[in-house]
Amino acid sequence: QLQVVESGGGLVQPGGSLRLSCAASRFNFHYYVIAWFRQAPGKEREGVSCISSSGGSTNYADSVKGRFTISRDNAKNTVYLQMNSLKPEDTAVYYCAVTFGYECYEFESEYDYWGQGTQVTVSS
Repeated sequence: QLQVVESGGGLVQPGGSLRLSCAASRFNFHYYVIAWFRQAPGKEREGVSCISSSGGSTNYADSVKGRFTISRDNAKNTVYLQMNSLKPEDTAVYYCAVTFGYECYEFESEYDYWGQGTQVTVSS
């Protein structure tokens, strides 16, 4: 069973930055597609970003383009989400999702393994 653990959330002021990490316990980590989703209070969960298994392809939601950057270090079995210029509307629980494959998948139902989530709060 693949274990997924997120970290790096917290409270930050508008305009600030955070870096989320997603660590997965699997030696063949480089065969897995990794995505970040988020869920704000009272809203449905939405896709934020995704990175292909090779790291050569990335996707971003329109709302975070130019502000967030996803990357992966397969040697450390870790994916990162660098979040800059944070806004109050970025406040949510951020989830890391993992599935076997090559290219990114759009829908959360296509991801098999999920972390417990990490809270990000953007507030002054």
